[in-house]
Amino acid sequence: NILDLAKKAEEVLSLCNTMGEGWLLTAEMCELIETGTPNIVCASPFACLPNHVVGKSVIKRLRQMHPESNIVAVDYDPGASEVNQLNRIKLMISVAKENFKNGAAFKIENPADPTTAAGVATSGSAHACGTGEPSITLSPAQLEQIEQAKHKAGVR
Repeated sequence: NILDLAKKAEEVLSLCNTMGEGWLLTAEMCELIETGTPNIVCASPFACLPNHVVGKSVIKRLRQMHPESNIVAVDYDPGASEVNQLNRIKLMISVAKENFKNGAAFKIENPADPTTAAGVATSGSAHACGTGEPSITLSPAQLEQIEQAKHKAGVR
């Protein structure tokens, strides 16, 4: 819900911020961290100065609010070195692996994931598990692809 996202962003910056994606980028990072995805690559494409400023400026505050967060900002523009981009991402991944080995408090599975059994309708039903909440409908082929991806990633 966009209003819930706005409340999350309001803890970090003003909702009057309209540069780049404005406060939405910050709200999405908060949402990711709070739902068990603390490892984030904040990619700024093609010299987008407003996103560059907003994305990088909120990282420090997000780390203060969520010490488990592992966020890296990567610029994708003609002046950025590919080696630097890859090294920043590899460093973030190595920190994520180390945090996981040390028992960092983040989840492998997200209970709000719409592809889990509780949120997926497979036979054309309009609601998930009789809760009255809307669900997504996936074909058997799509469900099989999800299962294969989970198996390949070692997630169950």
